[in-house]
Amino acid sequence: MDLIRYYVRRMITTVKNEVLVLPSRTIVAVFVLFLLALPLITDDPYFLRILILTSIFAIFAASWDLLSGFTGQMNFGHALFFGVGAYGAAMLNSKAGIPPIASIPLGALAAVLAGLIIGIPCLRLRGTYLSLTTLAFPIILLGIVFAFPDITGGELGIYGLDRIVRSRVTTYYITVALMLVLVTVMWKITDSNIGIIFHSIREDEIAVRAAGINTTRYKLLAFCLSGFFAGISGGLYAHFMRIAEPSTLAVSMSFQVVIWSIFGGVVTIWGPAGAVFILFPLLEFFRIWPEFRMLLFALVILLILLYMPQGLLPYIRDKIENVCPRCKIRNVATRKTCRICAAEMH
Repeated sequence: MDLIRYYVRRMITTVKNEVLVLPSRTIVAVFVLFLLALPLITDDPYFLRILILTSIFAIFAASWDLLSGFTGQMNFGHALFFGVGAYGAAMLNSKAGIPPIASIPLGALAAVLAGLIIGIPCLRLRGTYLSLTTLAFPIILLGIVFAFPDITGGELGIYGLDRIVRSRVTTYYITVALMLVLVTVMWKITDSNIGIIFHSIREDEIAVRAAGINTTRYKLLAFCLSGFFAGISGGLYAHFMRIAEPSTLAVSMSFQVVIWSIFGGVVTIWGPAGAVFILFPLLEFFRIWPEFRMLLFALVILLILLYMPQGLLPYIRDKIENVCPRCKIRNVATRKTCRICAAEMH
């Protein structure tokens, strides 16, 4: 009992000193609690379906930011990783009878291999040339899918896959928990020494190379890590929808993830993930006006990009928080002095 009380007190202290001190962290904590408590409020299948897909695409968007946002390797063909993860998991499940708990991570490893295949020829390319080259890879794979219908299912895809679990509520909790864990892992990666090197490569690759760091190795690592997380989201999508189809490799999927990431704020990890929780349900809501659905969606994105070019979520955070000029710690915008070093806030 004493041990339990110790950990409870420690958790309360951590929440009080690390979470509740900043509005942005408090909002995230409340949102996480809302996601976890939602099935207790409603178990509507359609509503849970939207949030399950939102969680899956949040992993996908964060994985794009890990590669393109932090290393500057602008990937316009990110659907390749998503599609490889989906088709890899689908083939393993339908052809070999491997259950989803194993087929999804194995499909993600196939996406890692795809990251290596893409990364190696793209290492010497930058800017527009890199973007166009990465855009070509999912189109090439789409052609392969259509060329071997006996294996890939062709235009119909591979259907009849096993569900992750039978219960919709349990599926919801699994995908939301995976989303929270994987997005946190990606954020921790970017907050580590590896993330600092990724960011440095984005800012000035020549200077990083002059410092004796093997930038080729780290760019390949970024492609592989991004491919793994995107592959996980693709495998989850395939098993939830019970089909892996050519739409997972479509060019529109690649551009959709770019829109989510820029809308939410690149080089943050949490920005693109949060943007999906805004834009994907919003697009579903606009179905009540089917004639104007895409127009309204485009107007929302256009307004955000015009007036908040750094992204919606970083813009909101900067309005409610300030950075200390001395220690660079974030504080509530209303504070006169820093909560850590007591320096005056300007």
